[in-house]
Amino acid sequence: MNFNIAVFPGDGVGPEVISEGIKVLEKIGDLTNNKFNLKYGLVGGAALDDSGLPLPRTSLDIASSSDAVLFGAVGGPKWDDPLAQHRPEDAILGLRKFLGLFANIRPVKVFNSLLNSSSLKPSVIEGVDIIMIRELTGGLYFAKPKKRWNTSRGRRGVDTLRYTESEIVRVLRVGFELASARSKKLASIDKANVLESSRLWREIAIEMSKEYPDVELENMLVDSCAMALIRTPSRFDVMVAENMFGDILTDEAAILAGSLGMLPSASLAGVPTENGKAMGLYEPIHGTAPDIAGQGKANPIATIMSVALMLRYSLGLNEPAVAIEESVNEVLEKGFRTPDIAETGASDILSTEEMGQTILQTVQIKLG
Repeated sequence: MNFNIAVFPGDGVGPEVISEGIKVLEKIGDLTNNKFNLKYGLVGGAALDDSGLPLPRTSLDIASSSDAVLFGAVGGPKWDDPLAQHRPEDAILGLRKFLGLFANIRPVKVFNSLLNSSSLKPSVIEGVDIIMIRELTGGLYFAKPKKRWNTSRGRRGVDTLRYTESEIVRVLRVGFELASARSKKLASIDKANVLESSRLWREIAIEMSKEYPDVELENMLVDSCAMALIRTPSRFDVMVAENMFGDILTDEAAILAGSLGMLPSASLAGVPTENGKAMGLYEPIHGTAPDIAGQGKANPIATIMSVALMLRYSLGLNEPAVAIEESVNEVLEKGFRTPDIAETGASDILSTEEMGQTILQTVQIKLG
């Protein structure tokens, strides 16, 4: 089959890690008789330098004609001007809106070989395998009014927390569907003891649970969840939350895996099904890491695992997705590490390219 993939490497370490993800993707194409037509575009700081816009029309056109988007990272000290009209980060926000991406999916899996890489005790994080779903388009980040103003009594600011039933239903649907395909446990996170929008969220979650009698629904307050995610993370399987709660909890969960360089993400415009085909944007959750850019120290695993998510959710190619995930596990089990996940005294520390090549070779053996 033929697939069109938009590739936006971005800034900092973005081009380095995207390069390794593309190598794996192209090898999979060769091994599975699939063709991936790659269309590259500028975003973020690179686009600002070129055209003065973080997300130029040419990049939007590339994205709109693609089956999926592979995204690196944007931003850096060069563009950190608080008074600037445009910022590199506007690119990812613009793409989410333009493509209608409403559900962010972040798998958080703790590999047994990396139990000592986290600051938490191995006994706490062993066996952790969570899918976290964050609503992307509503809530405090987008609802109006949103403004600041001066008064005779001082400065004031307001943000609005608003959700419609349809916005809640569609992201909860993603949660229930993914839970149905896994361990049939869904934790829905809210603040129903205080917020009206959360009371509506919980009410709808309970109503929808009747459509999924095989899924055990747990409605949980966000503050209790934040504590449980660190104390007993293995209790969770699939989690779903509104925008701000999800933003905070997914970043908190990054500590479980030991490094941001291990965590992929998918932002989807539809409910993932067994055959895939939901439009999505795929990216590592780490930033541009300007302090190590160009040094070959960046961990490409999050990007390569994002490629696996793309194959599964947008392209319907589950077998090569599994091959990537199993290959990453095997490489780590053999002791190969990038600097961010290496223990003191480790000998098999690989560069960005070397880690990518090691994973690629393992994928080739599995699919060859």
